[in-house]
Amino acid sequence: MKSRVVLALIGVSVWFVFVAARLAVLQVRDHEVYAERASDQQLRVVELDPPRGTIYDARGRELAVSVPVDSLYALPDLVTDPAATAAKLAPVLGADRGELEGRLAGDRRWVWLARKLDPPVAEAVRALDLPGLGFVEESKRYYPMRELAAPLLGYVGTDDEGLRGLEYLYDEEVSGRAAERAVIRDNRAGSLLFPDLSFAEPVPGKDLHLTIDATVQHIVESELFSVVEHHRAKGGWAVVLEPSTGAVLAMATYPPYDANRALEHPEGERIRPVSDVYEPGSTFKVVTAAAALEANLVAPSDLFDCERGQIVLYGTRISDHTPFGILTFRDVIARSSNVGAIKVGLRVGAPGLHQMIRAFGFGERTGIDLPGESPGGVRRLDQWEKITPAYVSFGQGIAVTPIQLAAAVAAIADGGRLHRPFVVRSVGSGLADTSTTAPELAGQPISPSTALQLERILEGVFEEGGTASGTAIPGYRLAGKTGTAQKVIDGHYSRTRFVANFIGFAPARQTRIAALVAIDEPQAGLTSGGKVAAPVFSAIARRVLPYLGVAPERPGVASGFAAKLDADWDGGAVAPGVGG
Repeated sequence: MKSRVVLALIGVSVWFVFVAARLAVLQVRDHEVYAERASDQQLRVVELDPPRGTIYDARGRELAVSVPVDSLYALPDLVTDPAATAAKLAPVLGADRGELEGRLAGDRRWVWLARKLDPPVAEAVRALDLPGLGFVEESKRYYPMRELAAPLLGYVGTDDEGLRGLEYLYDEEVSGRAAERAVIRDNRAGSLLFPDLSFAEPVPGKDLHLTIDATVQHIVESELFSVVEHHRAKGGWAVVLEPSTGAVLAMATYPPYDANRALEHPEGERIRPVSDVYEPGSTFKVVTAAAALEANLVAPSDLFDCERGQIVLYGTRISDHTPFGILTFRDVIARSSNVGAIKVGLRVGAPGLHQMIRAFGFGERTGIDLPGESPGGVRRLDQWEKITPAYVSFGQGIAVTPIQLAAAVAAIADGGRLHRPFVVRSVGSGLADTSTTAPELAGQPISPSTALQLERILEGVFEEGGTASGTAIPGYRLAGKTGTAQKVIDGHYSRTRFVANFIGFAPARQTRIAALVAIDEPQAGLTSGGKVAAPVFSAIARRVLPYLGVAPERPGVASGFAAKLDADWDGGAVAPGVGG
């Protein structure tokens, strides 16, 4: 009996030692391993999108905001009838019934059913009162001005990541840091979401303060869109800059689309004024003129024989839009003679012309803070053929972007100073800016005296005989250059498809705005830059200058001008040819 007791005690002691050792292994050595497994089974952390920073215009008006909305989740182990639940939810959510049923019947303890529901949809789901479903608040991007500057602003995806435009380029600054919430599961009550149990609070993104002025943007868009539709054109672009800084006041593209529905309009994704290239046509004569004036090779009163609108170079005949005889250099530009511009360009020579082109920034990106910018197309000097200077003199054989051309005319308006265009003035939280964009000088392609001479020459475009004479604004001095660029189709210049464009600034002398307007393939009988694009510039200037506080030189000047512009647009067809 004694030996049996001893053996039992030994056995119990061994069992206690074994249990103690096992507990030591589980609770001490492997504690973290099993704690992690338990947490994995019982706890899930869900990330919820934080509010993105607000995008403001130059006067503090909201262009892009984040608003709180409901996202729908399900706890499958609490869904009593997955098939019936899916059947009721599918028409409300606009989702596939089979896919919903698969999620609800799965073995996952927590699933998203729909993210960032519009309020009416969320209310309709609530009204169904289905077991196992719940809502959690997230942030959704909203563009209160809808079409206004939509390509420039861009948009975000369902996961709140910037996909296009400023939303994409500044995503890191604007996106903020996600919130983390807990989903806990026990062995009786199933899975429960605890919105108040937080592992990390959301950190809102930083705000963007733009140079874009919503009022100027609206004016530019309304005038551009009206003319594109009136002339049944394929599209159009417009850019308005502040010449003294390079700040972009407006950037418009046709056709428009609602930024809140951007995913439905893939053709509107790119920012065409910075991404698209085209041959500028006669607007590029300002560069030819700048090169000649800067090198002291011409004076405004110098005479050029325009040979009744025909010149033959290296076996190639080049024509004017109108047959001209003897013209002064000033009138060569004002009346837009190709023959006269060619003779000026040949006087400058290929090296001087190429150098001036590069000095104005053509052939390289401006550095504007927008995604997708193209450098344009300028061939190296050693790749130029003998006839290339002649073609380039009136804007053929070279490809530019609208923003490059707008920056170039702004440089002429600002005494020859070329500024890097920019859209974001500052990045910060509320009124606390963390970084501010300072105006950046990109170069000085021409001297102030050359810029002043060229400015006075470009005023002649709006005077009697100039290609934009019908669009002058009484009381304001305007300066600019028209262009009617033939499009290259299948390797040949088209005789029926054009880009009617215009560059200019106002008022001449103490300039406040510089602009580019381009209308792609206008129809309805008018194709020239002087008849199609120049009226848009004048209409923009007529409305924007008073808004900016620029008074006319004489009182009582603007009455009835809108009707005059309409009459100009409805005028007769111009003579065939290109140049003006």
